[in-house]
This record gives sequence, C-alpha cells and structure tokens, in this order.
Amino acid sequence: MEFVQNFPFFCILLTLITAVITSVIGRRKAIWVTTTLITVVTAMTVCVLVYVLRTGESYAYMMGHFPAPWGNEIRIGVMEALMMTVFCFVMLFSFVGGLLPSIREIESTKYNIYCILVDLLLLALQALVYTNDLFTAYVFIEINTLAAAGLAMMRQKGRNLVAGVRYMMMNLVGSSLFLFGIVILYSITGHLLMVNIRESVAALAQSGEYKIPLTIVVAMVTVGLALKSALYPFEKWLPGTYSNATPSVAAMLSSLVSKGYIFLLVKFYVRVIGFDVICSMGILDVLFILGMLGMIMGSVSAVRAKTTRLMIAYSSVAQIGYIFTAIGLRSEIGIICALWHCAAHAATKSMLFVSCAEMDDACGGTHLRKHLRGAFYHSPMLALAFSLGAINLVGVPLLSVFMTKVTLVQAAIDVGGRHMGLVLIAVAISTLLNAVYFLGTTVNLFTPTKEGDEVFKPTVRKNPFTTAGLIGLMALNIAMGLLSQPFLSALTEGLKNFA
Repeated sequence: MEFVQNFPFFCILLTLITAVITSVIGRRKAIWVTTTLITVVTAMTVCVLVYVLRTGESYAYMMGHFPAPWGNEIRIGVMEALMMTVFCFVMLFSFVGGLLPSIREIESTKYNIYCILVDLLLLALQALVYTNDLFTAYVFIEINTLAAAGLAMMRQKGRNLVAGVRYMMMNLVGSSLFLFGIVILYSITGHLLMVNIRESVAALAQSGEYKIPLTIVVAMVTVGLALKSALYPFEKWLPGTYSNATPSVAAMLSSLVSKGYIFLLVKFYVRVIGFDVICSMGILDVLFILGMLGMIMGSVSAVRAKTTRLMIAYSSVAQIGYIFTAIGLRSEIGIICALWHCAAHAATKSMLFVSCAEMDDACGGTHLRKHLRGAFYHSPMLALAFSLGAINLVGVPLLSVFMTKVTLVQAAIDVGGRHMGLVLIAVAISTLLNAVYFLGTTVNLFTPTKEGDEVFKPTVRKNPFTTAGLIGLMALNIAMGLLSQPFLSALTEGLKNFA
C-alpha cells in the first residue's frame, strides 16, 4: 500500500482531534486551527485524487485490526475523491469568505462552539463520502444533523432558533427513517458492509425472496434522505434555515450538507442495492416527478421572494429538483448528471450566499432585493461574484450549470418516451423563471441610482477575507465550467468502479 492511500483515514482522524483541540483554546486560535485543518484536509484530498486518477481504480482501507465483515472500512475511488475535493474547496472558501460576518454575529464566548461544529461538519462529510458501512453512515448522518442544526442556531436570535429547531425536527424524522430501513435490511441480509449487502440483495432479487421488505427498505431510506436533502415537497425547513443563518453557515449548509446525503443515496442505490434492482422497483419514477415539481415550484417561490437571501434559499429547492430528476431518469448518464450538479451547485450557491450577505451590508444593511440598486458601485467584487453565480444558475454557456442542463436533456433523450418531453418542458420553465429572478436582480445591481431613489450608506467596511473567499469561489466556478468535460469523464470512469 502506498503512503497516500492512508490520507483519507488521516484526514478523518485529524478532523476529529482538531474538534477536541478547538474546544479548549481561544477564539482567535480556534479560527486559525480550523482554517488550517480545512486547508490541510483539502491538500491531502487533492493528493488522493491525483493518485486514484493515475491508477484508475478504487481501494478499500481497513479501519483497525479486524477485516470486513467484522471490522469497519472506508472505500476510495475517483468518484469519492473528486467529490470530496470540490466539497473541501467549497468549505475552505466559504469559511474564510464568511469569517468576519460570523465574528460580528456570533457571541465571542460561543465562537469555539462554532469552530467545533464546522470541524464536525467536515468530519461527517468525509465519513459519508468514504464509508463502506451502512451503520457508520447512520452515525455520521446524526453527527451531520446535530452540527448543521447547531450552526443554524449560532446567531441566537428568534428566527434562527425557530429555524434551527424546525431543521432539527425534520431532519431527525429523516434520520429515523434511514435507521429503520437499515435495521430491516440487516435483518434480511445479516450484513452492514455495503459490498456484502450487495451480494445478498442480488441473490434475493434472483430468488424473489423478501421482495416486499426490500421495497420497504428502499422506500424508507429514499424518503429519509430525500427529506434531509430538501426534495420537494419536503423542503419546508429549508428557506428559514438558509436565509437567517450567517453567510458562512448558509454557504456550507446549502452547498455541502444536502450534497452529502445525496451522495450517500446514490451510493445506496448503486453500491448497496444495485441500480438494476432499484430501477425495477418504480421508486425512481416518484423521484423523477418530485424532482421536476421541485424545479418549477422552487423557482416560482424564488420569483415571489422579497429578500435576496430568501430568493437564493428557494433557488436551492429548484436545484435539488434538477439532481433528483436526473437520478429518476434511471440511467448511468442521469447518475453522472446528478453528481456533476451536486458539485456545480455546491460551488455556485456558496458564492451566492457569501456575496449576497456582504452586499446587503454594503447597501446599508438592507435585505430587500429592490434596495440593491446600484450595489456594484458600492462593492464591485461582491456584485461580480453574485452576478457570476446568478448567470451560472440560469445556464449561460461555458459555465458549469449549463453542462447540467445539457447532460440532463441528453439523458432524457437517451431514455426517450414521456421522460424526454417532460424534462424539456421542466428545464425550459425552470430556466425562464431563473432568468426572471436572477437576471432581474443582477441587472438591478449594475443600474445606477437616480434622483429620488433611496440611498443607503454602507454599514460595514470591505474585508480581505471575504474578497479572498469570493476570489477562490469564482476561480472554482470558472474552472469547473472550462474543465467540465474532463470532470464528467472522470465521473464516468469513477462510476464504473463505484459499485
């Protein structure tokens, strides 16, 4: 075994140790320790990505002294390393970009808790991406839920507390469904390791045994993770949580938490149950319909939103709809499209939340979309970052979300039948609505104020951390757009070794 193959385990262990360290040091040191942690984990993940791209194969890493099925293990391939690399960069730039706003809005005595929760969020995300054991996945789903809910309530204001409690309650329902599902699956197969479950499920599917219990398992796990991912109509907790959180928290929650659950769902379908078995159950048809409804209804709600943050939050519902629509197409290219959009949306939505919150401050602390008129002349960098994210989500060519829409339509054409027509209609309606609220807001940013307009004095100075974070996110978005073909090719190769 080459030394670089140990890096995923080292990253998990280092993150766990750092979470303990940040609890006993001062606020300033906790900030630097957490920033250093995310940077180191990002660098090590890049090394792992380079290694698996060079070898083209996935590998299993045994945790402890006992081999599977008695011991635990993680599994790393191109798919895992590529997605984790994007997630790490997004977390790093989001944390740095929202640093000063979080210092202003979070009590100094509680800032250590904030850093601990960020560390735990990174820990859970790595575990969900790498784990090859279903019960371990459940444990870190709960850690992810608790960390995310704690981060949502960090501002200690009425709306944040209500949103955080609602987030916790809805997500615990999803966690419970996932747990009940794996309990039934364990009673059927006698295994928790994903590879072993796959072999048992294949034998059961061939013999026709336990067909109804297996269908119930898939339904419970799907509904649980769909609820936690904010698939329409399970998205009621999302707008309040994202729009009231601090910029860095909103960026991380919208970009990373839900994507970890979606990646786990894809892993459950492909590696645990087997995609052929999943396709035979009809559950993907339900996801397909709900995904398309989410694409449209999320966009309709975003058009009606009066505040910029709420508009961006509802936009996430529409983008999650794209992901589940792609999964519901029951094809390999649909899975690749869904994973690609997980990465593209993570990079874009984090940039929108960080730039939007700072732009509100630059325009006098307003939250209303109509009050952002001429914001470019107050803060050019923030307006440019917001505009890049906006035109990306609309689907402008050469950017990442354009490739999502192209790939989604291509997948629908390959499937044919009613899927093709429904996807074309849903993508067209969603794109039109995206243009209405995103391009309308973007044009307003570059429109000079005229006599009679309300003029707001900036309440917060520009800061280098936000600038650095936004430059990093802008570079990531542009790079993903320009390198979309190599990225999609890597996902295609990774999917071959993912099962």
